[in-house]
Amino acid sequence: MSTDDFLKQRLICVAVIDKPEDAIPTAEALLAGGLNVIEITFRTAGAADAIARIRKSVPQMIVGAGTLLSPDQVKQAVDAGSQFGVSPGLSEAVSKAAHDFKLTLFPGVITPGEVMRAMELGWKQLKFFPSETFGGVNALKALIGPFGHTGVQFIPTGGITAANLANYLAIKQVAAVGGSWMADRKLVAEKSWSKITSLTAEAMKIISAAHP
Repeated sequence: MSTDDFLKQRLICVAVIDKPEDAIPTAEALLAGGLNVIEITFRTAGAADAIARIRKSVPQMIVGAGTLLSPDQVKQAVDAGSQFGVSPGLSEAVSKAAHDFKLTLFPGVITPGEVMRAMELGWKQLKFFPSETFGGVNALKALIGPFGHTGVQFIPTGGITAANLANYLAIKQVAAVGGSWMADRKLVAEKSWSKITSLTAEAMKIISAAHP
């Protein structure tokens, strides 16, 4: 599967799932709202199990693994069936493991030096994180300046909500946006599936109206 396939909706739901049994209902709630891409973060012990459950039971969902901090986690993600991986920063060890396992990786960057190193390591779709903390849209535009002609694309993540989503989508080099607001950890824990669906549908309307 090419990255275009799972970035074409321009939104990745970043979900922290504490109980693996909540994984399938979360995926189904997102699908009901029109989104078929989810990133399950490796911040909980059940992350790999959650990924495997969605891959088995909700085949129309594209599932990735987030917060990959080590080669071992990359292997766990691949073994669970992850279709892409995301790392909060730029790690050569994680990058090598992703290449070895042929797993598409979106490594995290925040500086020009990190962008250059990520390109040297073979990645052109990069997570800009934590986006809002490090200047948001204006910082991203400034970062794009020296790299806009290279084909590098960004997936800003961190502090993004429905209120500022359109501002990011208006940037040509933004391939997609990562956000957790539509399936917040608390919403998942409370099993607020209809709320997740409505927040997702709202986000998809914003995306439909955006013209980068």
